[in-house]
Amino acid sequence: MIIKKEMPEAGERVLIRIKKVMPFGAYCELVEYGIDAYLPIKEVASGWIKNIHEFIKEGGRDVAEVIFVDKYKKAVDVSLKKVNSKGRKDKLSQFALEGRGERMFEQAVTAANMKGSEDKLKADLASKFETYSDLVDAVVAEDPSIAGLKVDKKFLDAFKEIVTKSIKPKVFKVSYVAELLSQGPKFNIGEIMKLFREVEGLGIRVTYLGAPHYLLVSEDSSYPKAEGRIKQAEDFFEKYAKVDNFEFSLKKEKAQ
Repeated sequence: MIIKKEMPEAGERVLIRIKKVMPFGAYCELVEYGIDAYLPIKEVASGWIKNIHEFIKEGGRDVAEVIFVDKYKKAVDVSLKKVNSKGRKDKLSQFALEGRGERMFEQAVTAANMKGSEDKLKADLASKFETYSDLVDAVVAEDPSIAGLKVDKKFLDAFKEIVTKSIKPKVFKVSYVAELLSQGPKFNIGEIMKLFREVEGLGIRVTYLGAPHYLLVSEDSSYPKAEGRIKQAEDFFEKYAKVDNFEFSLKKEKAQ
């Protein structure tokens, strides 16, 4: 989180470090909040637990779910058994991404010579983004919301540069095989070349596989956009098919 909360919310997944194991539970630290929490023995694992030390050890780290919060007493209870393997993996991945985003923030502050302005910068960023991960994703995707941020331009330029150098945007690729079946004398090599020039104009790569098959490859940072180009190409095929009297098919290749 850009502006860190003092206490977690019930149902939130948190990273914990076991501090002291006792017969009926354990005290642990909530790593992201820097406060202590209690892990009851019945929340360590499903089923009857004869020896708690067989399940958790002092110094061990894990992902837990917050099951009770008293903000006035600053008391928190957590559960390990409520977090499955996928939930644990997702939280650890999120924690790593958030840490990376925070380090980029710190690097940008240094690059912009803005030490001492961290609190104001965080407040400005938090007006639109809850986490560093959200901010980084917006920069990578060139989200228009970035332009609306009321944050010092020196910092924002430095942050964008650091993100651009550190993260390559994910590219989605879709591939289709087009099969052209001639039905009339008008459909000749000239018409085929004209058709595929229009298809390539959409940003689609066309590879000749051997008559009558052609490979169409569309790539984009957005999967719907990559698929959308293929749909546009299909519209071109339909237009030419009506004029030149031929049939065609587009079949999606399975992802490798």
